[in-house]
Amino acid sequence: MGRQWILEEKFQSEQLNSLLKWRCEPKKWIIDTTSSQLVLNADQETDYWQKTHYGFEADNGHFLYMNTDKNFRMTTKVKTYPKSKYDHAGLMIRFSKNVWVKTSLEFITNTLSKMRTVVTNGGYSDWSTQYMESNEIDQYFRVSRIAQNCYVDFSLDGEEWMQIRLAHLDIPSDSTISVGLFACSPQGKDLTVRFDFLTIEELSSDPKEAYL
Repeated sequence: MGRQWILEEKFQSEQLNSLLKWRCEPKKWIIDTTSSQLVLNADQETDYWQKTHYGFEADNGHFLYMNTDKNFRMTTKVKTYPKSKYDHAGLMIRFSKNVWVKTSLEFITNTLSKMRTVVTNGGYSDWSTQYMESNEIDQYFRVSRIAQNCYVDFSLDGEEWMQIRLAHLDIPSDSTISVGLFACSPQGKDLTVRFDFLTIEELSSDPKEAYL
């Protein structure tokens, strides 16, 4: 059986797929039809985080999303051109301000970044990371949702996938959630991000599908 696409956006048209819409739309973004990429510049002091560690709360990152109640696997390829510490962009799923997941490569210095996932349940964010020695890489991310479970993986070539996180979502198993691309510049501005595609395919309720 072939893939059952919920969304297959390759940024080949000047218009976004009609299923997609912005939450906190960036001031500067275009679809570059020459390279078939979504290109955006993150606004200053944008982020997603809730309470943990020092009480900080932010809920204003750029998020291009659609809504679905299906089990799914969402995949993208992204390249970031960071300017400030903590610049990051990747994939996000969101049920509410208090329940969401984001995954990305976060800029720390010119030679060091963190591959990271933030899981927020009950209005508190946690943060799992692993160091990466380069910022000048294309990054592939995928997030799968099966009922109340979330699976997060990354790849450097789009073929070999490495798991970052398996997490529980504090939501009803048949919930409609928002899913898509995000970008944030918590301390600076002028982060440039290029997304090559956003694909979302339907999965069954079998947890084994998250690892195929």
